[in-house]
Amino acid sequence: MKDLLGGKGANLAEMANLGIPVPAGFTITTEVCTHYYQNDRSYPKALAADVQRALGRVESVMGATFGDARNPLLVSVRSGARKSMPGMMETVLNVGLCSATIPGLIAKTGNPRFVYDAYRRLIMMYSDVVMEKAGGIEPAEGKGIRQQLDRMLGEMKKARGRASDADLTEADLKELVQLFKTRVRETLGKEFPDDAMDQLWGGIGAVFSSWNGKRAISYRRIEGIPDEWGTAVTVQAMVFGNMGDTSATGVAFTRNPATGENKFYGEWLVNAQGEDVVAGIRTPNPLNEATKNEQNKSLPSLETAMPDVYRPLEAIRNNLEAHYHDMQDIEFTIQEGRLWMLQCRTGKRTGTAALNMAMDMLEEEGIVGQSEGGGSRPVFNPDDRPPFGEPDELKF
Repeated sequence: MKDLLGGKGANLAEMANLGIPVPAGFTITTEVCTHYYQNDRSYPKALAADVQRALGRVESVMGATFGDARNPLLVSVRSGARKSMPGMMETVLNVGLCSATIPGLIAKTGNPRFVYDAYRRLIMMYSDVVMEKAGGIEPAEGKGIRQQLDRMLGEMKKARGRASDADLTEADLKELVQLFKTRVRETLGKEFPDDAMDQLWGGIGAVFSSWNGKRAISYRRIEGIPDEWGTAVTVQAMVFGNMGDTSATGVAFTRNPATGENKFYGEWLVNAQGEDVVAGIRTPNPLNEATKNEQNKSLPSLETAMPDVYRPLEAIRNNLEAHYHDMQDIEFTIQEGRLWMLQCRTGKRTGTAALNMAMDMLEEEGIVGQSEGGGSRPVFNPDDRPPFGEPDELKF
């Protein structure tokens, strides 16, 4: 299944089959990527109708409509090769925010600050991934659009006395998105797209284009990944960790990846989206009390701050290890107190951790059998039945 859906799409589908809460979505298979490059970057004729049909299924599940002015659905567009290529491929979040949908989302959520925060994030990602990189624009060092927008964000925080992104007010963010759009137009020579469907297809094309980006090609050469494998594209309903103090995002390993110790290990941030955890903009909170360290010992753990979320997350951790018979690397989002899983994959680990995990799992009933204990496990080199899939090119 990974050959068609990529690691991300296949594992999302598998989690959904296990009854784990996963936002609805669909995956455009690697076969479409192959067609894309074999046919002068054009799509199969049926793809547009297939995407529209699959998007309709997502809308039905999530109870919202993509591009709708009153009840808008937002989506993410993510890459997913059959073997993980960390940091090499592209992702765009909050796709579907535009002048037509912003008022409806504000009315729906009652949270204009959240909406404008999501919009500024979309502008930052989309202008970089779709308009600049996929557009073939190669800026001078330090002059890329993402770097420019990051500097503008930093300048506003400094000028307004805001300690972090989370401290920016609704008024700050409304002003910032207008400044961002002006800079995008001046730098890239075109307006930021103000149509939800244009944004979606721009994101899909950018993910396919990223398969042949310079970094991705170099990584494949080093790792021995064939060019013809291609990438899948997963389009998934957005869930939001940046809706306030009952929302959060985090990453975790089902065991300690450095030592192999059987302790749930990870980090999370309140009122944030996934990129914030790894971006270093704030010190992440520890996942639980058992894994606190000197840097985060004064910060509340998810275990104590949101125990009603932590308990089901720990149950999912146990479920995934039992199912995959290996340590997993997971990503999750909490939207207004509700837990959603966004990814699982075989986790990277040190050589020492790999040995300790193998020995421990041999002794733990229901995790690893005798025949599996000596199997190959990724050492800092991770592996990256759909619930529905109407057309051949679309799964999940």
